[in-house]
Amino acid sequence: MNSEKIRTLIIEDEELARKLLRSYLEEKEEIEIIGECENGFEGVKSINELKPALVFLDIQMPKITGFEMLELIDHHPEIIFTTAYDQFALKAFEYNAADYLLKPFSRERLEGALEKVRERLMKQGDGEDMVEKITKFPREEYLDRVVVKDRNKIHIIPTDQIRYIESLDDYVMIYTHDGRFMKQKTMHYFENALDPHQFSRIHRSYIVRVDQIAQLQQYEKESYVAILQDKTRLKVSKSGYKNLKEVLNF
Repeated sequence: MNSEKIRTLIIEDEELARKLLRSYLEEKEEIEIIGECENGFEGVKSINELKPALVFLDIQMPKITGFEMLELIDHHPEIIFTTAYDQFALKAFEYNAADYLLKPFSRERLEGALEKVRERLMKQGDGEDMVEKITKFPREEYLDRVVVKDRNKIHIIPTDQIRYIESLDDYVMIYTHDGRFMKQKTMHYFENALDPHQFSRIHRSYIVRVDQIAQLQQYEKESYVAILQDKTRLKVSKSGYKNLKEVLNF
C-alpha cells in the first residue's frame, strides 16, 4: 500500500453511531471519508459508484441487512463490521472480515481494526474472497427472503413467493408469482439455505417449493415430471423423486 489515503465509506442506520465513528476516523490522517449511508439500499449504490477501499458496515439495518447487502455489490472493499449483537455472526466475521467492532467500541479497539485493514491492503488482499466466504457461512436459520439486484432496483423476495428455482451455471433464475429474477448464487447454496420441509431439489436443474406441486406424472420407467399449479412442467430425477417421497411422505 502506498501513502494514498484509505477511501472509506460508513454504512450505519443510527445517526449517533455514524457521528461517533466519523469523529474517531477524522483523527486518522490516512483515512478519507468519502460518504455515509443510513441503509443498505444506499450502501449498495454508494459502494458500486464510489468504489471505497474500506467500508464500516452495520449488520442490523432497515430494508436489507449488512449480510444481504454484501450479496449485491459489484465492487469488493475491505469490510469492518459494526454490530451491537448477533453473537453467532461475530464468529464468522472474526474469521472472514478484516475485523468487527462490537458497539460500543473504544478508539483503541478501532485502531486495532484499522491496523488489520492496513496489513491486508499492503498484501493486496482480495476483498471479494472475504465477501464470498461470509455469504457462504453456515446459518442458524433458513432463509425467509432473498435479495436480488436487477439493474438499479433491489427486490426483496419472501421465500413463500418462490415457485421454483432453475440452475443457470453460476447463476440461478428464481421464479415467483410476480415474475422471474436472476441471482449470482449456486443451486447448492439454495439447497442448503432453504427450509427442506418447504423446498426440494427435484433435479440437478430445479428446486421447487413443494406446495406448488399439483401432481407427479410418470413418463418413463424411472422418470417423472412435476406439474405445478400453474401447469409448469419440471423434470424430476431419480434422486429428486426420492427427495419428494421423503418430504411429501408418500
